[in-house]
Amino acid sequence: MGDVEKGKKIFMQKCSQCHTVERGGKRKTGPNLWGVFGHQTGQAEGFSYSEMNKTKGIVWSESTMMEYLENPKKYIPGTKMIFAGIKKKNERADLVAYLKKATS
Repeated sequence: MGDVEKGKKIFMQKCSQCHTVERGGKRKTGPNLWGVFGHQTGQAEGFSYSEMNKTKGIVWSESTMMEYLENPKKYIPGTKMIFAGIKKKNERADLVAYLKKATS
């Protein structure tokens, strides 16, 4: 997949303002991402998701996360996430590799 260390830098630059990854990490503007892979969209306890996010029914995997991170609003219309996305496939792959390691 991608480079975990490069992905960590991308996370710190583009995601950490709104998300944490460690077990028990606090919610910010977005939910804590611990355990996200293998779970359905819109299900993190204690976070107020959009209705579309709660009912989308996608299980997070490397492939679904890759597609989502390219254009979140296209992938889940009505999502509260204001992030525009990451167009470069290699950067998304690096970020997903980091998330896979950091959230499990």
